[in-house]
Amino acid sequence: MKRYNVIPAILAAYLLVMCYIGRAEFFAGNYIYYFGIIGATLVCIIALRFFLKRRDKLRREREDDLRKNK
Repeated sequence: MKRYNVIPAILAAYLLVMCYIGRAEFFAGNYIYYFGIIGATLVCIIALRFFLKRRDKLRREREDDLRKNK
């Protein structure tokens, strides 16, 4: 697996654990807070995946250009 898939997967697993730990907020009726934190975290994880994928693509292109110029 590529690193741009592994890191977000680990963070998503961590989010699931944090959702389980924070379920008291959900049961207390703080739905907006609970789901807002989950949603914001998911947006960050998804954005991180796309940024890491783009960075990996640019790095591969740069390495290919260096190989062609030698």
